[in-house]
Amino acid sequence: MTWKLAPALAAGCTIVIKPSEHCPASTLGFAELIDQAGFPPGVVNVVTGFGPDVGSALVEHPLVSKVAFTGSDATGQRVYEAAARGMKHVSMELGGKSPNIVFADADLDNALKGVISGIFAATGQTCIAGSRLLVQESIHDQFLEKLVAFAKTTRMGNPMDPGTQIGPVTNKPQLEKILQYIDIAKGEGARTELGGSRASRPECGDGWFVEPTIFSGVRNSMRIAQEEVFGPVLSVIPFKDDDEAIAIGNDVVYGLAAGVWTQNIRRALVMAEKLQAGTVWVNTYRAVSYLSPFGGYKRSGLGRESGQEMIKEYMQVKSVWISTATDVPNPFVQR
Repeated sequence: MTWKLAPALAAGCTIVIKPSEHCPASTLGFAELIDQAGFPPGVVNVVTGFGPDVGSALVEHPLVSKVAFTGSDATGQRVYEAAARGMKHVSMELGGKSPNIVFADADLDNALKGVISGIFAATGQTCIAGSRLLVQESIHDQFLEKLVAFAKTTRMGNPMDPGTQIGPVTNKPQLEKILQYIDIAKGEGARTELGGSRASRPECGDGWFVEPTIFSGVRNSMRIAQEEVFGPVLSVIPFKDDDEAIAIGNDVVYGLAAGVWTQNIRRALVMAEKLQAGTVWVNTYRAVSYLSPFGGYKRSGLGRESGQEMIKEYMQVKSVWISTATDVPNPFVQR
């Protein structure tokens, strides 16, 4: 929310925020802080409710001239279509199926940590989650073995406990969606290397927890490799060389982020250029900054957040011509 709010305010806009119906409390609490900070009434506003009624009414309102949306690509498409009927400006940060690519020459210990944090941080519920792990064939089995062993050490439990590394899924429909995708992957022939079910650990109780799940033997054409799961589910895909890594990495409808693990600077630069992703990390993952533009290719969104580019998303360019001539030429006099 703040990625949109800050530049909009800096550009001189007033804002109406509609948070997700699943988690409005933090936005309402933030609005109280805005009021305490002394913002004039009406500059920052919050309305709550469900998308089909409140969201649609907001997008279609004639006084709304710009729509900034974060969510799934399916919902984003509907918002985009509704905004287009009113010729409104739109920016969108949508889904992803980001490739995290590990080459044989990488520092494998660092890559291992980057892969784990890339998919299991926030229980995989981030748009930039590195949900497709591409591993070079020569190190595939070795890296997979280390990965599974490392992932087994993750601590699940109460998200309010600082020691917890993987918390619950946001809501019950999302839990059911993740478990459905796990079943789909198994039906497609993917091999379950870790997890693959709802968590039954004592520390998880009857909460909405899914075991960290790793699938091997995944083909990029499988649904588990093509569709956003938004959960702690990782698909491992082998590749032969740089060209195949690029081809597999780009062979999805999304293009939000990508990770590249290599010690070859030329390879890193080529991969950064060729991968169709709004953010490419080399030998790191999930690093963000308010100074760095953030957004995606293809169905991952429109426009950019953060950086100078984001201010422009909330402004109009106007040309003003002023003549200082003391005499305006007579158009009917031939010169």
